Amino acid sequence: MSVLELHGVVKHYRAGEEIVRAVDGVSLRVASGEFVAVYGPSGSGKTTLLLLAAGLIAPDAGVVRFNKRDVSKLSEKDRALYRRREVGFVFQSFFLMPGGTALDNAAVKLISDGWSMNDAHREARPWLERVGLGERMGHRPGQLSMGERQRVAIARALVNKPGVLLMDEPTGSLDSARGRETLGLLRDICRERDIPALLVTHDPQATAFVDRSHTLRDGHLSAGLDADLRVVSG
Repeated sequence: MSVLELHGVVKHYRAGEEIVRAVDGVSLRVASGEFVAVYGPSGSGKTTLLLLAAGLIAPDAGVVRFNKRDVSKLSEKDRALYRRREVGFVFQSFFLMPGGTALDNAAVKLISDGWSMNDAHREARPWLERVGLGERMGHRPGQLSMGERQRVAIARALVNKPGVLLMDEPTGSLDSARGRETLGLLRDICRERDIPALLVTHDPQATAFVDRSHTLRDGHLSAGLDADLRVVSG
């Protein structure tokens, strides 16, 4: 059983004279097969929370654990291995290689982990097919719509069969119908693979797909989706 745990996690930033309390004592547990959403307004610390879970930044205080390992105390080499082998991360800005095909982009994590190009492509193809890009594998990002680019990023996140899935606005570039389809796909994969999945989003329709939802505001986490966020999102 894979478990992602955050205990009393704090991350503050200095912006001129001001201290931004992006994450201020957050505790959260996501177990295998759980699909959990965190809502919040822009600048509420949602992306910071994901970066902490991924080991991309270190907390000022508190503990981030995955499978009982303190991620922030891993060596730089081991944190890199954790991100490459354990974490599937869907970035809001995609970060696709403009000169590579959809297949190249979906396979890049495996190639960086020492797989041959042929083997990495063979592994990536079924994931591109599953996100509806079976006919677009040879296209470069500039030839793909924003929604198609997002689906390449989702395939890339899943190709290494990660132990935990972290998603930053995965439906942000999709229309409502494709967004529902994508959320359903992500939920099904999470349950099939029995992995913890943490989603940060503005998308109110995600509540129909997740097991639990929370709101992050002023660095603090609360249960459920705040009423005013429902109004803004709707």
